[in-house]
Formats: sequence, C-alpha cells, structure tokens
Amino acid sequence: MPAGPVLGDTVLGDTVLATARILREGTRDGCVTHIQRIPGRPGRAARWPDWVPSELRERFGRAGITEPWEHQVAAAEHARAGRNVIVSTPAASGKSLGYLMPALTAVLDGGTVLYLTPTKALAADQLRTIRALRVPGVRAAVLDGDTPSAGRSWARANANYLLTTPDTLHLALLPGHTRWARFLSRLSYVIVDECHGYRGVFGSHVAQVLRRLRRITAYYADGRAAMARSARRGRSRGKGAAHLGARPPRSRPWRAGGGEGTPVFILASATVAGPVRCAALLTGLDAVAVDADADAAPRGPVTFALWEPPLTRLRGENGARLRRPATTEAARLLSDLVTQNLTTVAFVRSRRAAEAVAMTARRTLADAGDAGLAERVAAYRSGYLPEDRRQLEDELRSGRLAGMAATTALELGVNICGLDAVLIAGWPGTRASLWQQAGRAGRTGGDALAVLIARADPLDTYLVHHPEAIFGHPVEATVLDPGNPYVLAPHLCSAAAELPLTAADLALFGPEAAEVAAGLCARGLLRTRGGGWYLSGRGRELTRTGLRGSGRAPVQIVEASTGRLIGTVDEPSAHVLAHTGAVYQHQAQTYLVRRLDLADEAALVDAADPGYATSARELTEIEVTGELSRTAWGEATVHFGDVRVTRQVTSFVKRRLDTGLVIGEEALDLPPRTLPTRAVWWTISPGQRDTLAAAGVDLAGAAHAAEHASIALLPLVASCDRWDIGGVSFELNPSTGRLTVFVYDGHPGGAGFAERGYQAARQWLQATAQAIASCACESGCPACIQSPKCGNGNEPLSKPGALKLLSTLLAE
Repeated sequence: MPAGPVLGDTVLGDTVLATARILREGTRDGCVTHIQRIPGRPGRAARWPDWVPSELRERFGRAGITEPWEHQVAAAEHARAGRNVIVSTPAASGKSLGYLMPALTAVLDGGTVLYLTPTKALAADQLRTIRALRVPGVRAAVLDGDTPSAGRSWARANANYLLTTPDTLHLALLPGHTRWARFLSRLSYVIVDECHGYRGVFGSHVAQVLRRLRRITAYYADGRAAMARSARRGRSRGKGAAHLGARPPRSRPWRAGGGEGTPVFILASATVAGPVRCAALLTGLDAVAVDADADAAPRGPVTFALWEPPLTRLRGENGARLRRPATTEAARLLSDLVTQNLTTVAFVRSRRAAEAVAMTARRTLADAGDAGLAERVAAYRSGYLPEDRRQLEDELRSGRLAGMAATTALELGVNICGLDAVLIAGWPGTRASLWQQAGRAGRTGGDALAVLIARADPLDTYLVHHPEAIFGHPVEATVLDPGNPYVLAPHLCSAAAELPLTAADLALFGPEAAEVAAGLCARGLLRTRGGGWYLSGRGRELTRTGLRGSGRAPVQIVEASTGRLIGTVDEPSAHVLAHTGAVYQHQAQTYLVRRLDLADEAALVDAADPGYATSARELTEIEVTGELSRTAWGEATVHFGDVRVTRQVTSFVKRRLDTGLVIGEEALDLPPRTLPTRAVWWTISPGQRDTLAAAGVDLAGAAHAAEHASIALLPLVASCDRWDIGGVSFELNPSTGRLTVFVYDGHPGGAGFAERGYQAARQWLQATAQAIASCACESGCPACIQSPKCGNGNEPLSKPGALKLLSTLLAE
C-alpha cells in the first residue's frame, strides 16, 4: 500500500489523462490524502459443465459469454448437486452466470425459479438480461408493487422464472400461495441476490420471510410426493394434481436440495466476512461458500483516491473553519469528470443530496456554456415513479446520460457497464457497500477511478487519514437477528394465516418462536386449537407489517396546485423530511411543504425556491428497561440491554445553502414516537465524575460531544450506518444515577448494532478518542464532535472535556 498520495506512472498506470489531472490538482490543493492502486489481473476460464444444455450454451455465446470463469462453474456445480451455496465475490465478478446456469437448466427441465432482489431496479435489470438471452421455453416475469393486474395474472398462469422482492413475497405471493401452487410445487431454485444488503432489521425480516417460503414449498412438495405415490399405485390424480400443476420433467431430471420438490438456495453477495454464517442466518440452512479467494474473473486496474474537501474561509457558529461539504465537492468533481468525457456516477447518502448534487453539477455545466452536457446529468433515488426510474437506468446504460447523482437505490447490482469513474460522497456505512459502489467503475475491463469524499464527520475524517482501516481490513460480517421478537411476531401471524402453525413449524422459525407465539396468544392475536396455532381476526393487522420501516403506509408527496403525485417517503422519515415548512427536492425541482397530514398519509407541497435548506430538531428521552450484560472497566462500566426511547420532532431550522449557517428556527407540533430497542451505554463512577468536575470539565458538554463522536465511529466496528443508530447523553441519568452515554439501535427490538458495539467497545471508544484528538480544530467541528442530526443544535459541546472524559473511561 502506498504510504501517501503518489502520482505518476507508478500509481496511475494507464488511467486516462483526465483522471491524472484531477488527482494531481487534488494533491496540490491538499485534498487527496491517499491513493491506492488496485492492479488488474487476467481471468481464469473453465469448461462449460456437461449438464448445461447446448441450446443454453449457444444463447450465452450470442450474449458474448464464450466460456465461464472457474468460480462461476464451482457455484453452478454445487447448486446442481443439490447443495445450497453462497457466492461471495467482488462486484463485477459475474455472479449471475453462476446461478443462471443451473437455474435456466432447471426451467428447461420443467422446474421453476424464484429470484429475490432487494430493489425493483435490479429485478427489472435481471429481467432484461434473461429476456435478451431469448432462451425458448423460459418465460420470465417481474412481480412487484409496480406490476399491473394483467401482468400479475400472466405471471401466475405462465411464468417459470419469477423475479420479485422480499416485500412482494411477504405481502402478496405467500399470502396468496394457493394461486401460485403450480409455480411453487415445481420450485427448483430460490436465488437470493445482493444478500449483503439484508442486514439489521430489514435482513431479520427477510430471514423470516425465507423461512415462511421454505414452509410453503415443503407443503406443496409433500402434496406432489403424495400424488406421485398415488400414481405409482395406479390411482387417479384427480383435481389435486391439476391444481398443483405436477408434470414429469422433459428430458433431464432436475435435482432439489432437501428432497423432491424442495428448492436449493443460491445466494449472491458482494464479499462478506463469514459467508456461510450469513447464508445460515438468512435461510436457516447449511450452505457452501464460493468466496473472494475463488474469484477468477478478470479485473481492470482501479485508482482509488481518498479525498478530504478543502477548508473554506467561512467559520461555523463556534468559530471553527468549515470544510466544503462533501456533496458540493461531489458536484464539482462530477461536472469536471463529465466535462473530461468520463462517464461518472456520484453515490450520495440521501435523497436530498442526490437532488442537490445533480442540480449543482447541471448548473455548473450550464454556467460554463455547455447546456447540452448539463442536460445529460440527472439524479436517481427511491421515491421516483417506476417509469422514471426505468428511463434513467436505460439512459445511463445507453450513454445518453453522462453523469448521475444516485443513492444506494442504484448500488445493488444494476448492470451499468462502461462507467469510467465513481464518486462516493461520504462513507457508505460498511466496507461491503464501499466496494460494491466502487465496483460499478471499470466494468468493461479498462482503467477506472474511484474517489471516497469525506463528509465533515468524525468517521469520514478518521478513515481518509487512516487508509489502513479501509484497505487493510476485511469486509464486515452481516449483522441480523431473526429471533428479534418485534420481527418474529408479525411473521408468525403471517405464517398462521398462510397455513395453521404446528410445533414443528415453530422449530423452523427459531428457538424464540414458542415464547413469542405464547405472547401472541396472550394478546389475542393467535389462538390455539388441536395442538396448532391459528390467526385471529385481531392478528390480521400484524400480517401487513412492512419489512423496511415502521410498517405504516408511506406518506405521499402531492403537489397542492395540481394533485400530481411527486413521490413517497416512509412515515418516520416524513417527520424529518416532509414536515410542514420543510424544503423538499425532487429531480432538480425544489418544493416547500405546505402541510404534513399524518392521518391522511400525505404531504402537500408547492413548487418554490426559498433559498435555504431545512433540518428538523428532535428531543430524545431514554429509559433502561432491562440490562442484559455489563463489563467493568475499573470504576467505569459498559452495559448492554433493553431501553425505551421516546423521540419527538419539535422544530426545524433554516440554513443557508452556501455555508450551512442557521438563519431561523420554527416550532412544530408533531406527535412523539416511542421505540423499544436495545442500547450500549457506559458510565463513570461518582468519584471519577467529581474528579473531572473539580478539574473544570463541562460534564454535560463532554458527555454530549463523546456521544456524537461515538455514534459516528460505531460503523467502524458494526455493519451499520450512523443513521441506523441514535444516541443520548446525560450528566446524571435517572435510570443509572450516573453520568451516562447511550447509543441505541434505531429499530424496534434492536438490530444488532449496539450489541456489536458492546462486544468491540474498547476498539470502538479508543478510535472515538483518537478521532477527536486528531482533528485540527480548537473547540469542535463537524469533523469531530458536531452532528448533523443533533436534536439540540449541537449545544452544549466540549471537545477538551470529551477527551478527558474518554481518557477517564479508557484508563482501566
């Protein structure tokens, strides 16, 4: 690894001159803190497996795939042999061919395939790939929330390769499984794509959906096996066989994983730590891994730069000099790279940032006199209407778009080839996501550029000055907890609605299922009869729980003057992003929220450009409801357990677009929200507290600053984003009776992030102290102790106090 920024042939190699110029200028301005050269390599090809039909090989050949890579064949052979397999190799390594070989072969043999993706964009992209092969007999269809009624009917009657999302599987396909009996009874493979994206509460929900799928497919497999036995005895198949759609395979029998009719699971993921464990957590089944060590795909050289935006002449409210925002720097670099004819995607952390970066880049290009090029830059994010997303994907793929500012909605596997550069505005939360985003560049095998642009955030600042924390560490393990009772309860209700639950079924859902089922019975949501569990009328509402958020319906963003639907936002986010008076952006258009009506699940907006941005302020209270573990550090103590968090958005501030400085604040009247979750917290003893107070430490400011920095650094040891977690600090907490700093999971029941922080507490809090100490500011800034999501306006904060407090905590 180079020790620092190095330019010239040694690092840049054959990277285009435009890339060299941008990096040279960045180094001169002090922005480039490190350049990592990732060399290219040739591929290692293998022979087609003998069992792949000749017509399928021919179709792959027409698509330009003359021979597979070694790791693709290894994955395909495992699946063909009936072994569940997880393919965990880097982006652009060709994971899809590894599952397409056995999956399409099974379809030609009379089986069916279910493909699961976390995003609608990826489902549409995979559908294009399969249809482009034009394999006779393969009838592929997408089933998701955007599929019209006629398309759903066609898929039920005809599809043998179905592409869907976990949400649709949960809310539509499994509840209506009798209408899909023909498809499910012949299910050969379940493909779980981009499975590294299934983490936290979302991943825990998906794990339980997959267990429900296993249960339903076993039900139809048993029915099919019984009919086969009846046929062998010479009995009539009758109506049941027609209902299940059972028919003998064509010329080649297809094998299943756990017996006749039980599907094999094929999981595809960016590189993750512990892929076998990841597969087991998601599916509840054993699997073999084809990991990064087996990757045989060719790879073009990549120049990966770490970039810290320059200091500006402006100063924050505390007098500290401000750095140029990462989104502003991303917009500048995006316009520069597009001008140099480099097709570029800038990944950003929020919907609002995607709009802002695209709009700023377009304005920069137009001001430079290139209006035509400005029109070739766009934003891409969730919340767009389906037809808009598909059009943007097609335009980027075809080259009609030269630049795009995108959220992670474009990260997960959409096959966009030909990108020359990728900008990553802010640490994406995990190393797996970082490499997934960076892997979008150079997919045609040529030289490529990836740039991580640091936000004014303690973790980002730490990482761009400690490249070994990025390039010298493996990717994270997947963090999820399928046994979370807040996750498990709705899926037991859903499973009971699909088929009555039995004791054997409860074992399928995990060791916590019996206790959770008893609790559901006590609440009247399930009822027992004849040794089984049935759904009550009161429990039906729980079956509609969403997988990704609160379970409530999304809030619609509606233009007040026309009634036009602009987009949607989930209900919890509406409190922060679409409250009355908020500035809301959509495709370079700015709107002002006239009124948020939570009862009607709508926010009415007017097109406007007020010249400022808004951010919500939120008050947080926390109560310890149960301690699960503790570790003594001398007089100090680190804890992990259950808490109840109450949050309420009370006001919002208006900030200047150029500096981020506050220019006004307005009160809001929104209801409080209660969150039962899990937290890691630490305390110091009364004696330690007295010693710090006697030394003149501002205890409230010290605890608050340490809280902010520790929230920002938790993603270093836990597979999370800082927006997945929250925190609150107390000079004297009523629950503990001591100075206490809490960091909690922002999801009901917990998501495993706080627990990971507890397990790696020393590493985490040492990095927190180091990040604060290494910041060049005097009294604290966004790069060390200030937080963009602070509900108290970043007051009070004490940087020297935080260092003394953390030193006291870590002393023993």
